[in-house]
Amino acid sequence: MKTRTFADYQAEHFLWQLDDGVATITLNRPDRKNPLTFDSYAELRDLFRDLAYADDVHAVVMTGAGGNFSSGGDVHEIIGPLVAMDMVELMRFTRMTGDLVKAMRACPQIVLSAVDGICAGAGAIIAMASDLRYGTERAKTAFLFTRVGLAGCDMGACAILPRIIGQGRASELLFSGRMMSAEEGERWGFFNELVEGDVAEATRAHARRLISGPTFAHGMTKTMLNQEWCMSLEQAIESEAQAQAICMQTKDFERAYKAFVAKETPVFQGN
Repeated sequence: MKTRTFADYQAEHFLWQLDDGVATITLNRPDRKNPLTFDSYAELRDLFRDLAYADDVHAVVMTGAGGNFSSGGDVHEIIGPLVAMDMVELMRFTRMTGDLVKAMRACPQIVLSAVDGICAGAGAIIAMASDLRYGTERAKTAFLFTRVGLAGCDMGACAILPRIIGQGRASELLFSGRMMSAEEGERWGFFNELVEGDVAEATRAHARRLISGPTFAHGMTKTMLNQEWCMSLEQAIESEAQAQAICMQTKDFERAYKAFVAKETPVFQGN
């Protein structure tokens, strides 16, 4: 299968940086708290789809410029035009935004969000759809769809958020649209950790530690975490048996064994 390299990827609607296998996507409209547009949604969707074929990207960090993560869909460039659309156009849009979440969940790389300041609407969804989330004490997260007359069931929120923080807490946030404080987010399990200082750099440090491990096996773990949502226990155990047998055929498994025997630290290579 043909693979792609992303060292020279040129993003049009956000910033892209790739260092030693860790990519950083920075939403970069700080004057308006980094809102999303039709074009940035589409580019993010396409990028995450393409990352399934990357051989030089092993983790992705999502963050925002200027002290905020993202305020969600741009009021003037998205919300306004949506009011004038017919049902066919609206379905095309809502399926596209959902496809971004599908692509984030389907890509084999671990996706980590570094959240500072405002993380609202579609921004909160991007953080939610990530595998791991790190925040600051300033982080304010809101699934504020009801504030604009919409349902809380946007981009998979009713499926994913309860699995992270529990059904009752997710229901309250999705009905009310209120801000979840950073302290609540950490206590409820939305944030893996609250950090001081530069949250993006701290998150990249977490990413670097993770990709020093067996990245092929990490991708298998992510796949199983996704697929086992809708499996019986018997199906899950059988699927994990198959997944683990595949991982046992990798060179990384052999490297780990030889390193253990030699009392050395294994150097994983992702194959």
